[in-house]
Amino acid sequence: MYGNLELFIGGKWLGGDGRRSEEVLNPATEKPLARLPHASKADLDEALAAAQKGFAAWRATSAYDRAKIMRKAADLMRERYDAISKIMVLEQGKVYPEARAEVLTSADIIDWYAEEGRRSYGRIVPGRGKVRQLVVQEPIGVVAAFTPWNFPVLTPARKIGGALAAGCSLILKASEETPGACVEMVRCFADAGLPAGVLNLVFGVPAEVSEYLLGKDAIRKISFTGSIPVGKHLAALAAKGMKRTTMELGGHSPVVVFADADPEKAADTIAAFKYRNAGQVCISPTRFYVQEDVYPRFLKRFTEYANGVKIGDGLEKGNTMGPMANSRRIDAMETFVNDAKNRGGKVVTGGKRRGNQGYFYEPTVITEVPDDSKVMTQEPFGPLAPVVTFKTFDEVVERANSLEYGLAAYAFTTSNTTAAAIGDALESGMVGVNSIAISTPETPFGGVKESGHGSEGGIEGLGAYLVTKFISQA
Repeated sequence: MYGNLELFIGGKWLGGDGRRSEEVLNPATEKPLARLPHASKADLDEALAAAQKGFAAWRATSAYDRAKIMRKAADLMRERYDAISKIMVLEQGKVYPEARAEVLTSADIIDWYAEEGRRSYGRIVPGRGKVRQLVVQEPIGVVAAFTPWNFPVLTPARKIGGALAAGCSLILKASEETPGACVEMVRCFADAGLPAGVLNLVFGVPAEVSEYLLGKDAIRKISFTGSIPVGKHLAALAAKGMKRTTMELGGHSPVVVFADADPEKAADTIAAFKYRNAGQVCISPTRFYVQEDVYPRFLKRFTEYANGVKIGDGLEKGNTMGPMANSRRIDAMETFVNDAKNRGGKVVTGGKRRGNQGYFYEPTVITEVPDDSKVMTQEPFGPLAPVVTFKTFDEVVERANSLEYGLAAYAFTTSNTTAAAIGDALESGMVGVNSIAISTPETPFGGVKESGHGSEGGIEGLGAYLVTKFISQA
């Protein structure tokens, strides 16, 4: 069921062949699935050369023809969704329905970018005198993209889609912990007839690969999804070469439930979103502020939902939450929960590891934690839900905006006035009011403050891979 793990450089698949490698583990069993080859410096040089050749060919290909190849790749992803989804479950841990939805949504992302690339319009600006003034959009060049383990197909799809639609070539370094599903997605592009060198896939020690690629003049754009510290480091490296960056970094999303909201409906909506992918989602709701009048009802319903989550192997039917992706996340959950307890917090449900095989951790609800506790100030990236009360609008806005994060935020209210006010007041790149639908192919996805800059998705995601040229012709 689990496929061969290979590099893809210059249109060729490259296996072990004496390269360094590492084991890929199944987080549900802690058993190895396969060995993943690492790219050597010679491989990276080959990828750079291939990407430069690929860029020359791809930028000269019409947007119409680029779109045809991209749509064919998306169709192949849909045809192969079952196999790709099962590979994702084995290496990442999320349950099969979530993996299936990710693969199909990723195909939609590729389709959307394919069509939007055909509408990368310029404009004619009326000149002064007999001068023709043209503004045109051109692809920025060779792109280096880096993606994490929590969404092994969707996050690469955003970067591949935007870059290819703009006419760029790409060197993608996907996660070494979840490589298989991405390998199969890249295979769809190869089988769709994408010219050699336009898309290259490499793996290796993250710091070594990123620092090597970012030091090369051929790379003109970096797109990174990951932690704030790593994002800052890569942005500093990129600045040395004046390379454009898109940084989608960490979050710590506040949820504000006002007294006029339906607390049970709000709890059902946001709890399902909270425990998706075991909370390992950058836009996962992670700080819950509930107005005092409806706090007891919200907490009761939210806890009931958490208790109803069925934990187990993601390939077994009926399970609704799989394991954490790696042992590091288990250690982190224990640190957060212990800190909360030491600071007066009460664990309403969960709060411990499940079983002794696999990285399973119980859906957890914690109350009465102070705002300066770890779980309220640091991104938990797991199935932890701290739920606290607030009194007034101004108070909760101040608390929600108090951190350096600004990726996503959510609010629930039946008042149009309050909905407009909270949407304006929350310092976040994305705000869902009575909705969790903040990530779609056609809308911008990105943060503010230390959660990063730039957007993926929407016309903004395409623009991230384009440069503007002005031509004045007499």
